[in-house]
Amino acid sequence: MGAIFRNAAAFASHGIIVDKTSCDPLYRKAIRVSVGAALKIPYTQGADIDSIIEALNDADFHLYALSPSAPRYLKEANSTKRTAIILGAEDDSLPAHILQKSETLRIPMAYGFDSLNVATASGIALAHFADFDKLN
Repeated sequence: MGAIFRNAAAFASHGIIVDKTSCDPLYRKAIRVSVGAALKIPYTQGADIDSIIEALNDADFHLYALSPSAPRYLKEANSTKRTAIILGAEDDSLPAHILQKSETLRIPMAYGFDSLNVATASGIALAHFADFDKLN
């Protein structure tokens, strides 16, 4: 969790939504790994994933979900409006009903390898969607 917050800070994310099944971003180890970013990046936690997706859709976000089985690569995705990236747990992929409610993307990898840890995947995806002109 801390590494995801660190990535979010590095790529100027506006916030993080953590569902009720995720660990506490303010746990001391998460804060340490985040190098303090967990105290700086706005976040909310507590809702179930279906409620989060419904709220993001109502707020006109474009939802992208990362999945190794997605038909399109991350580099093909454009961000033309508000963007939300849905990440799953490392031990389980995102459920099918979540993938159906979003545009699925995959990160290209070497043949025979199809997974990254969630923190690494978040960094790659956040870097892709970051507006570097506004970061400098």
